[in-house]
Amino acid sequence: MVRYVYDFTEGGRDMAGLLGGKGSNLAEMTRLGLPVPPGFTLTTEACRAFLTTGSEPAGLWEEVSAHLSALEASAGRSLGQPDDPLLLSVRSGAKFSMPGMMETILDIGLNDGSVLGLAKVSGSERFAWDSYRRLVQMFGSTVMGVDSSSFERSLALMKDLRGVRDDVHLTASDLAELVETYKNLIHLETGDRFPQSPAEQLRRAVLAVFESWNGERARLYRRREHIADDLGTAVNVQRMVFGNLGADSGSGVAFTRDPATGRRGLYGDYLPDAQGEDVVAGIRNTVPLAELRRLDAASYDRLRAHMRTLERHYRDLCDIEFTIERGTLWMLQTRVGKRTAEAAFVLAAELADEGLITPDEALARVSGEGLARLMFPRFDASATGTALAHGVPASPGAAVGTVVFDSAQAVRRAAAGEKVVLVRQETTPDDLPGMIAAQAVLTSRGGKTSHAAVVARGMGKVCVCGAEELTVDTDARRFTTADGTVVEEGTVVSVDGSAGAVYAGAVPLVDSAVIRYLEDGPGDEGAQGTVGAVARALSRADTVRRLEVRANADTPEDAARARRFGAQGIGLCRTEHMFLGERRKLVEQMILADTDAERDRALTDLLPLQRRDFAGILEAMDGLPVTIRLLDPPLHEFLPDRTELAVRIATAQARGEEPDAHDVELLGAVNRMHEENPMLGLRGVRLGLVVPGLVTMQVRAIGEAVTERLLAGGAPQAEIMVPLVGDVRELRLVRTEVQRVLAETSRTAGVVLDCPVGTMIELPRAALTAGRIAEEAEFFSFGTNDLTQTTWGFSRDDVEAEFFSAYLDKGVFSTSPFETLDREGVGRLVGIAVAEGRATRPDLKIGVCGEHGGDPDSVHFFHTAGLDYVSCSPFRVPVARLEAGRAALEETEGSDSR
Repeated sequence: MVRYVYDFTEGGRDMAGLLGGKGSNLAEMTRLGLPVPPGFTLTTEACRAFLTTGSEPAGLWEEVSAHLSALEASAGRSLGQPDDPLLLSVRSGAKFSMPGMMETILDIGLNDGSVLGLAKVSGSERFAWDSYRRLVQMFGSTVMGVDSSSFERSLALMKDLRGVRDDVHLTASDLAELVETYKNLIHLETGDRFPQSPAEQLRRAVLAVFESWNGERARLYRRREHIADDLGTAVNVQRMVFGNLGADSGSGVAFTRDPATGRRGLYGDYLPDAQGEDVVAGIRNTVPLAELRRLDAASYDRLRAHMRTLERHYRDLCDIEFTIERGTLWMLQTRVGKRTAEAAFVLAAELADEGLITPDEALARVSGEGLARLMFPRFDASATGTALAHGVPASPGAAVGTVVFDSAQAVRRAAAGEKVVLVRQETTPDDLPGMIAAQAVLTSRGGKTSHAAVVARGMGKVCVCGAEELTVDTDARRFTTADGTVVEEGTVVSVDGSAGAVYAGAVPLVDSAVIRYLEDGPGDEGAQGTVGAVARALSRADTVRRLEVRANADTPEDAARARRFGAQGIGLCRTEHMFLGERRKLVEQMILADTDAERDRALTDLLPLQRRDFAGILEAMDGLPVTIRLLDPPLHEFLPDRTELAVRIATAQARGEEPDAHDVELLGAVNRMHEENPMLGLRGVRLGLVVPGLVTMQVRAIGEAVTERLLAGGAPQAEIMVPLVGDVRELRLVRTEVQRVLAETSRTAGVVLDCPVGTMIELPRAALTAGRIAEEAEFFSFGTNDLTQTTWGFSRDDVEAEFFSAYLDKGVFSTSPFETLDREGVGRLVGIAVAEGRATRPDLKIGVCGEHGGDPDSVHFFHTAGLDYVSCSPFRVPVARLEAGRAALEETEGSDSR
């Protein structure tokens, strides 16, 4: 029989898949002897069974009842006991942290009778009615489906009537009245009554948490974080402890190190006389954790000791929730804390220095995605001017956008291409769509552990919280600064998440410190702080990785920058980019040529220009391989737009003028060369076989450029790549011509030219016949952009705008196959081509030069598939280096980017 319920004393952190992250860590803290309120966990298996069938799995409630009886026995009181009620919390807890995305219900067990017993036994009527008010509000919204804003409006009205700012100043009678208002609201909205049975409360709360796994915000968060939809959530049932019992009680969230910067020390927020949800919600501004030392030194010292225990045990930054109940400290949760990219690198380096983790573990705990964030520009401090406001620097970075005041508006404007900054008093889980759409989040309340801060940090989103100088009026859609400046919706602001500042207008950007290090080196003082941590991670990655990293570069300037960023060659030099600008006229002449002589003259004029380009790139990459792709796109792409030409001619004719003869000639060529599907038309190797002299000109330019560099004392390593090959006979014909031209150039110059000839694998047929193609190819390079298009039957330019968002919403994709390689389809073709190509030619060099070459997840696949190198844009070279190192570690240790 399947077991569905585990006591906290029975689990451990290695059971996160079954008990969820929260449940497994509660069990781990219990094993460590930390003060954890007792409880039990309903497994993710129970959730999956419930979601599959729509009903509780057989035997579940019998197990719950048995564990509840044990909990009641240990407490010496029963759930909802009228004179001294045992109260419970019911919390979600998936395998991967999803802060605020699923449901929590506190104070289960209170009803109209037991609230009086709680008041008597606690000695505080106000506390009892506050707890009952919280239960009715949470249960009403979470379990019974009443809009939470209805409860919030009732609470706000009560505070206005009583003339108080915070609910902490409401009296017991105020709260009792509010409970009745809430119960009437539930009955009015649902036709049902708030249940007075504690057992019914518990059962319905558990099932509501199970159902919240498929809630809209949970599904949206999982898509954003690439968390599987079939994992389900566990449910943790735990004895309540109370932080809202007076000045000697309170709740807080703590980090063993700063999650924004990685600096050592205790960081967090504390709120006296409050429950944990008050801290996270940000509805009251917290005090720094250090203030707890003054308020309750004994609890502060115990908390510090427990935090040290947890950091040593988990060997990482720990995120902790705690409650102090009348001077007694209770640990309610711990997890490996989410951190910013900056903090991830600094923490990894410091923990390695302290001997808690190895250098390889330090590398596994950072990510290419995080490194990319650190490479983004920052605000120019000399041009910021006076700040509109300052707040808590919750998640670093620089963002510019127009101010919006609700999630729906943020989504609408972002969908229209506008960059926005979401401004709220505080965020709730319902704001997740707007947070995803926005460039930055700004709140007037809350601290580093508020909902806005935790979620933004996890997403790498710029965030400033607790800007108390701002008065945010969401109804009027504006905020007002301390000096009276009014900022209306639609106004452009700049948010500095590193400094915790907000500025009017668009502040200019400058290169980040990490980019300056990659461009210029460490300087006289060496790499320090975040830059030093990045340098160490890259150095370690370079030591352990097997994959080489090349760059896609078409100019000497891009090649030089790529080399500074650590590129080990060029994996794709696109020759078509050398035909643009003023050279387009020469291409037009080649296309419009009526005779071989006219075409030869145009090609002869293009040759020295191409030679100069190649020589410059080979010089920038001296001693490293440079893979030059012969012309790939269809020739009509170098001609003016068909509609534009037709309009010009028609306009001239309408005026009674003679159209420009050249325009008429060009339009004729465009019409003649028009294709219904150019991606699958006359391009790539087909051009080389159909257009006389094109391959000859390009290869001669390459050969002469190599000769020039050899005679100058260089060490050029040019490789010639033939695009879009689908059959070995195509490659054989072009390779024969390439070798003939190189031999002729070699004889003329009196030098030996060794330029390997290979092909791009970008058609399914090429992948499936790779064994034959390898008979002629000395190297393969996967063009995964076109391979993805031709495998899926997609035209990328059309489908991304038309239906990709629907596919992502419906779960067809977890991410776009043009961003992260489709392992099941395209990846299988890659695997076949690698195996069959090397079966024919064991020394076959294989790489990838599509955009996937710089995608972190795809880099791991290419490592596993046995490729020799990846090639990506210069900016992504450091990212690829880092991920290639992490991929090498996965073979033995497993990766953990936290």
